[in-house]
Amino acid sequence: MGRARPAWERLPIRLRLAGLASACVLATVGALFVLGYILVQLAPLTLAVAATLFLTALLYPVYIGLRRLKLPSALAALITLLSLLTAIAIPVTVAWNAIAAQFSDLATRLSEGVARIRDLLASSGSPFTPEQLDELGASASQWLQASSLQSGARTITEVAGAILLSVVLLFFAFKDGSRMWGWTVSKAPENRRDLARDAGTQAWETLTRYARGTALIALIDALGIGAALLILNVPLAFPLALIVFVGAFVPILGATVTGSIAVLVALAANGPTTALLTLGAVILVQQIEGNLLEPLIMKRQVRLHPVVTLVAVTAGTLVWGIAGAFVAVPLTAVGYCVTRVVNEHRSRRTILEPEAETGA
Repeated sequence: MGRARPAWERLPIRLRLAGLASACVLATVGALFVLGYILVQLAPLTLAVAATLFLTALLYPVYIGLRRLKLPSALAALITLLSLLTAIAIPVTVAWNAIAAQFSDLATRLSEGVARIRDLLASSGSPFTPEQLDELGASASQWLQASSLQSGARTITEVAGAILLSVVLLFFAFKDGSRMWGWTVSKAPENRRDLARDAGTQAWETLTRYARGTALIALIDALGIGAALLILNVPLAFPLALIVFVGAFVPILGATVTGSIAVLVALAANGPTTALLTLGAVILVQQIEGNLLEPLIMKRQVRLHPVVTLVAVTAGTLVWGIAGAFVAVPLTAVGYCVTRVVNEHRSRRTILEPEAETGA
């Protein structure tokens, strides 16, 4: 009698292939989950490295321009870094002074605006009474205050540490980035160095285009919405424009949230007519940006489908909050680029290997 075949071999071939594919998917998802967990636990370091890569891609032309003036690499890196810090410090200082000067008046108007919204909801057939809405608002306020007290000190410490680390890493990224990349490629197996070099180059170009394109789009959004706020005489126009600029680095969700803040301030300060005009201006600017400017600036190589972008931003937010929302889309774009390069190299090898065998 012949030996009975193992149970695995008696299964239909399609079922076996499905089992192998499922095992590969589970292994990949598990590895990504473990990697993500480690990165979240090392949040300040991860945030510092991500910010360093993004800012290096954004400002590298400034460093190259200084090097072409025959400046030493260390001096060129220092000047580039100081230019970045100055560009950040000036608008933040101006915004802070504007907020400090108008904060008490704005707080009063915001309270009046919230009360106006409450009365509108209560008088428009809502199932909630004014007292219930007041209780809901008080509960939300208490929850926010409790959350802030629990995580505020730790968050401030982590952010401060990440900023200091980013400053140091950014200096060395400008000064020694090319040499560090060459050393990294040299450590790859010899038959994979071309793949590593091409994948890294394409990934860096993708990140560079994304960083510069996003910064330009964010600036256009901030200028457009800020100009509308000035025309409509909405208070805190400059700080709100600065918030729009920062929020625009989070695709889709960032523009929606920061635009809503501008509309809320307009409602609290000047009433519903100004709020509606502000909402119209925000929608107009975002439509021009999304349908006209983004395709021209970002180019086809960097753009992702809106569904992919929305899923990536949502996943990043759920995993790592605001920081995850910032890094999700560039990480997805770079990952897609690297996957494409790997597939191209694999296809090229598949074509060349039969030719080599035929020649032999």
